[in-house]
Amino acid sequence: MQSTLTLAAAACSYTGIALASTSPRPTLAEDSWSSFRGSPDQRGLAKGTLAQSPALRWEFPSPDGWVAGVAIADGHVYAPALAGFLHCLDLKTGAELWKYRSIEDPDPKKFAPGFKAAPLVTEDTVYVGDEDGVLHALDRTTGKKRWVFTTGSEIAGCVARYQDKLLLASHDSFLYCLDLKGQEVWKFQTNDRINCSPAIADRFTFLAGCDEHLRVIDLENGKEFRDMPLESFLIASPALVGDLLYVGTHTGLIVCVDWRKGEFLWKYEAPRKMPFHASAVVSDNLVIAGGHDKQVHAVERSTGKGVWTFPTRAKIESSGVLIDQRFFVGSGDGNLYGIDVKSGQEVWKYNAGRDITAGIAIGEGSLVVGEDQQNGRLLCFA
Repeated sequence: MQSTLTLAAAACSYTGIALASTSPRPTLAEDSWSSFRGSPDQRGLAKGTLAQSPALRWEFPSPDGWVAGVAIADGHVYAPALAGFLHCLDLKTGAELWKYRSIEDPDPKKFAPGFKAAPLVTEDTVYVGDEDGVLHALDRTTGKKRWVFTTGSEIAGCVARYQDKLLLASHDSFLYCLDLKGQEVWKFQTNDRINCSPAIADRFTFLAGCDEHLRVIDLENGKEFRDMPLESFLIASPALVGDLLYVGTHTGLIVCVDWRKGEFLWKYEAPRKMPFHASAVVSDNLVIAGGHDKQVHAVERSTGKGVWTFPTRAKIESSGVLIDQRFFVGSGDGNLYGIDVKSGQEVWKYNAGRDITAGIAIGEGSLVVGEDQQNGRLLCFA
């Protein structure tokens, strides 16, 4: 998960600041990273390749740092900052192409709601929610506002798209279904804040948050298909493989759930039972997630048995990504790690020197992640 549980009132106005805008309408490359976990099933699996020893290509600072993951699409990085700007940067150089502020007021001293959620990038639009509960839809080429939709509280997760609809979860306890013009189609209420980014499988989406329930919602009608008690609230977003759902809980478990039947298939408990706030990677045979116990845990996907652990020196809230049999993740100890998933051994490390809590993004041959501190940098490796 890429946000705290802060509650905020929802009300503001918006503007886009275009710095450069001459390119034709972009597309989405096969190896793009267009959302928080890279795909609607939220498994955290990157396509394409990444250098065996990624080197720092560029850095881009922001005064309040970065807690949200970025999107990478068609040679661009769409980076949401706590200072209240969404930046569009050139993937190769880090040059700023445009930026969009969450309020219209040009006064730099005026508070602008920050962006704590990763953006969703489609062929022509960028969607991103802010900490005041406003969803912003922007022209992907120019950064100009298309429309906004206001919820009652902070938006902590990435928007998801299902056919010609958008799914938006808010801390006001509602899941909203919108059309592509920003008009509400239906909404579904839970009993507390929704922290996750909605995952999608078949015609269903999956919600979890502070009411300690897993809710499966039929996207054709907005009705609840399944309500399953989880016995814990969730910060992490779920990952899906067919009828199986995988997620780490605040009570220190990684669980596998058959969501059609509403049954736990297995529960993994670490030796030190501490929260999992990072969203898990789910490969063909492993479930991998970092925890507040300062460890990365790799669990056998079929049985829930531990395979290996990897130690860091601080709690892990960064949601990692798998590419080329390497798991990349950030830690509160200021390091980025690359771990071989077969052996659990370190194969790459970069010392940023500042906390890294944001989710990793890997796309188009690059890894991008931000530092979570004052004057934190957005770092791009290739």
